[in-house]
Amino acid sequence: MLTSQFEKSVMYSQQDVFSRSRLLSSYQLAKLHTFEVVARHQSFSLAAEELCVSPSAVSHRISALESELGFKLFSRFHRRIELTEDGKRLYSKLKDSLKSLNQEVFEIKNQEVSGKLTVYSRPSIAQCWLVPKIADFSRQYPAISINILTGNENVNFNSFHIDLAIYYDNRPRSKLFCQHLMDETIMPVCSPEYAAEHDLIGKPEHLSRCTLLHDNQAWEYDSDCDEWKYWAETQSLSIEDNRSIGFDRSDLAVIAAMNHAGIAMGRGQLVSKRIVRGELIAPFAGQQVNCEQTYYVASHDKELNPKAKLFVEWLKQQANQTL
Repeated sequence: MLTSQFEKSVMYSQQDVFSRSRLLSSYQLAKLHTFEVVARHQSFSLAAEELCVSPSAVSHRISALESELGFKLFSRFHRRIELTEDGKRLYSKLKDSLKSLNQEVFEIKNQEVSGKLTVYSRPSIAQCWLVPKIADFSRQYPAISINILTGNENVNFNSFHIDLAIYYDNRPRSKLFCQHLMDETIMPVCSPEYAAEHDLIGKPEHLSRCTLLHDNQAWEYDSDCDEWKYWAETQSLSIEDNRSIGFDRSDLAVIAAMNHAGIAMGRGQLVSKRIVRGELIAPFAGQQVNCEQTYYVASHDKELNPKAKLFVEWLKQQANQTL
């Protein structure tokens, strides 16, 4: 179908109006880059260094841009410049636009490792080990949104849309793909004040005077005093007559110990920083015991999605740094 002469004239006139209404050309966009650098540094000379041109070339570009736009971008003083009010408005919009463009480019380049990642963890390792480190992962992979869930049950991956789970046990879950994360040791820990009150330093026989704090769900729902019993057997000590306070999380037993409620069975990976800070002490030096239980990362499938693969690699790096 042929386009009439009238239709052609209307089409061309509309294009001309659009062209004339554009206040910025592709040629001016290059000058806007110079403007952004000068505005950021508030200096022609510093901008020149970044752009690898002379200060006079920078000044010439800004003057040309001001002439083309029809308003001043900078007030020039002896040895300094300042953005005008119009310059501030333009710089604010330009900065926001560049930030948005950079984010868009980043997401396009990293679209395979962006989006939501749901991680399920035992509460104690989440609070004492994972959460204090998570900022590092977020800095490295800002396009990944992390959702951390905690609990003592063996969670259903499909029902809760979980990508990974961090467990502490000596029996990796069947029907799950499990990767070793790190080993663990246990040792009694208490506050310095509690150790002094009960004369515990170097005297494990005085443990009979103490209240034992323990995790009732260390690796099973009914673990009860199993951690204490295992440690006591290796030391040929009896704890049958000791008073005890049970919790459903190891970190709660440790917090109680920090507040002088008794002596807790501490896990080395989770209490080491508190010992370094002096909040806790291990009164029986050299009597830590290697555990059969280990920390491991579980997934429903052996083939991990890119986000989960990055997270597992990061977890292993953090575990190696802990050693």
